[in-house]
Amino acid sequence: QVQLVESGGGLVQAGGSLRLSCAFSGRMFSSHDMGWFRQAPGKERVFVATMSRSGASTLYADSVKGRFTISRDNAKNTAYLQMNSLKPEDTAVYYCAASINSYSGSYFYTRAQNYDYWGQGAQVTVSL
Repeated sequence: QVQLVESGGGLVQAGGSLRLSCAFSGRMFSSHDMGWFRQAPGKERVFVATMSRSGASTLYADSVKGRFTISRDNAKNTAYLQMNSLKPEDTAVYYCAASINSYSGSYFYTRAQNYDYWGQGAQVTVSL
């Protein structure tokens, strides 16, 4: 079985930082591209960031570019999302996801439908 378990969520003041972790249980972590999505109450789940299985390629949503950094440690079977300069509008449930398939264009990695496994979500709340 494959299971993704997120941790590191919580409450932080605007301008602060937080790091989310996503532990991948099972084999073949290095054979999955990883992504982060977020969802605010009453809104659609939207793309945040993705990293290729090798770590060579990354992609960020415009809303977080320059503030968030995705990373992975294949030796630890863990993906991370470092969030800096947090804003109240970053408040959401954050989900990590894993994709088995490789796609020809970065666009595919911004779509939740193209990921196969999902974490349970971690609440991130940014206060003023």
